[in-house]
Amino acid sequence: MKIIDLSKPIQFNKKDPWFMRVKIKHKPHRKAKWLIRILGLPFKLFPKGFEGWADDTIEKMGVHSTTHIDAPWHYSPTVAGQKAKTIDEVPLDWCYGEGIVIDMKHKLDYEPITQEDVETFLSENNLELKEGMIVLVKTGRDKFNGTEDFHKVGTGMSAEATHYLIDKGIKVMGIDSWGWDLPLPYLIEQAKETGNKELFWNAHLVGKEKEYCHMEQLVNLDALPYSGFKVAVFPLKIVGASAAPARVVAMMDN
Repeated sequence: MKIIDLSKPIQFNKKDPWFMRVKIKHKPHRKAKWLIRILGLPFKLFPKGFEGWADDTIEKMGVHSTTHIDAPWHYSPTVAGQKAKTIDEVPLDWCYGEGIVIDMKHKLDYEPITQEDVETFLSENNLELKEGMIVLVKTGRDKFNGTEDFHKVGTGMSAEATHYLIDKGIKVMGIDSWGWDLPLPYLIEQAKETGNKELFWNAHLVGKEKEYCHMEQLVNLDALPYSGFKVAVFPLKIVGASAAPARVVAMMDN
């Protein structure tokens, strides 16, 4: 079996937006010696060559700061009038399944991915959506991952395309852009210029009507065929959270 990592590294990057920066403190082995002594083990009984244990502390990391999966709770407190699921309530059955790549690398920056785009791609490549599949939308914008421009550029899913995938029985979908919608700064600018209250975050807000999850900041989708693989996207079980980091992987036969 071949396993392909679709998750970005978790590390500090000063080029990330300030509200999404990760801070991790790495503690060397020698720092643990006094802790072990305080716990009761005399230095003379330390195993020969033992230097202590390494340890690390995540001092700051938002649940949306790296490759992650959003829970329905992120989009709205309710879905179709019922309480939305937090990430610990998302069924694990949703998080493993047959994968399919929707290649949208041809889409220009700030040009939304439409239902017609998705249907055309599927038809031209003799692909079919099946209930329970995990859909990965490839935009190629992961090349900006780690740069100051990552959250400012790219295409994104439209509300109609999101509705379409959900209506086909897709519960989990993902993208290699910074976010699921068009870039956030662009949406803010367009909403202010047009006065259109329905423009901002409209793909995310499909989740007010229909239950689904999406992943953001995937990487390495170019390493996958369009079909013929499985995807696992198991989130950390953070009680009450709107999302969680996940080690997203694709698995295929050699």
